Amino acid sequence: MDEIVRQAVARAIVTMRDNLGERLTIDDLARAAMFSKFHFTRVFLRVTGLSPGRFLSALRLAEAKRLLATTVISVADISHQVGYNSVGTFSARFSGSVGISPSGYRQLHGMAPRIADRQAEPGSGATVRGQLRLSSPADVGPVFVGLFSARIAEGTPARHVVVPGPGPYALADVPLGSWYVLTHAFGTCAQDGNQALRPFTGLTGPVHIQRGVTASLADVRLRPRHGFDPPVLLALPDLRQAAVSRSLAS
Repeated sequence: MDEIVRQAVARAIVTMRDNLGERLTIDDLARAAMFSKFHFTRVFLRVTGLSPGRFLSALRLAEAKRLLATTVISVADISHQVGYNSVGTFSARFSGSVGISPSGYRQLHGMAPRIADRQAEPGSGATVRGQLRLSSPADVGPVFVGLFSARIAEGTPARHVVVPGPGPYALADVPLGSWYVLTHAFGTCAQDGNQALRPFTGLTGPVHIQRGVTASLADVRLRPRHGFDPPVLLALPDLRQAAVSRSLAS
C-alpha cells in the first residue's frame, strides 16, 4: 500500500482519537489527511475497511468501554466525553454494538461471560469452516471466531466459536447472507524479546451463503493488530487471561 496513503489515513485517525468529544466532519478529517474529501473517503475505506464516520463511531465506543471498565466516571459524563449529547442515544448505541448496556458492562468489568448468536435469523444448514493460520511465528490463543455483516466485530454475531488456538474452526448452521469472518485473540510474537501479550486479529470475506450451499471454506490469517484496524466493540470473554494461563501451562 502506498506509504503516502497510509500516512494520510494515520493522520486522520490521530485526529479522531484526539477529538473524540468534538463534532468532527468529513471536511475536518480530509484536511487532517491533506486529501480532497472525495479522495479521502475512498482511501480511508480501502485502508481500514470502514467509512471514516463508522470508524470514528467505533473509536468513541471503544473509549467508552475503556472508561467504564477502568474508572468510576458516571455513564452520563462518559457519554459526553465521547461525543454524545444524549445519554439515551449513547446507551442505545453502546448496547447495540457491545451487546451489553453501559452499566452492565461496568458491572462485568468489561468482560462477557457468554456471547449469544443472532436468534432472529434461522440457520441455513450450511457450515463455514477453515484454518486459522499465523502470519508469522507466534504463540496465540484462545481465538474468538465470529461471523459479522460488516468488517468490524460489532453487535451480535450470526455465529461464533472460541477455539484453543490456530488450526481448524467450524461455524455450523449459518444464516443465509454475506458474512465476514473476524477473529480476535492475544498472544506473543516469537521475535519480541519481552514476550509481552499483544492483540491479534484476522479477517476474511465476504462469505456468501445461498440456498443449496452446504459448506464454505474461509481460511483466516492471524496477525498482530495495528492502528488501521477498527476496535473490537463486542464484549468478549477474557481472552487475555486465557492466553496468560495457556502460556504458563506450556
